[in-house]
Amino acid sequence: MTGHGHKNLDVWKKSMDFVFNLYQYTKSFPKEELYGLTSQMRRAAVSIPSNLAEGHAKRTTKEFMRFTNIAYGSAAELETQIMIAGKLGYAPEHETSCLLNDLSEIAKMMNGLLTGLEKKISLNSKL
Repeated sequence: MTGHGHKNLDVWKKSMDFVFNLYQYTKSFPKEELYGLTSQMRRAAVSIPSNLAEGHAKRTTKEFMRFTNIAYGSAAELETQIMIAGKLGYAPEHETSCLLNDLSEIAKMMNGLLTGLEKKISLNSKL
């Protein structure tokens, strides 16, 4: 595959690191959560960089925006799941807090990306 431009996106890089940290975070969850909360959280985390990569590979800015919005939705879903895991006491509070902070930064980065993409579409429509 040529043109791996998504690998140059800071938000993609940060979300890839986040996936690793989330997997570490969920390792100690109760075994009965393996096919429940653990699996859901891991899928949502993997969805973020995956959708950013897929969107970046699309031919139009609108499609890139659509996939970035999907990634943004996965981040919101994951935020809720991390909060649930924290309330259930599945991980130390400081680890939960760190993950939530990292996820918030990723969401802000995606929001900035979406704003930039919206501007690009707006400029192109004026030409």
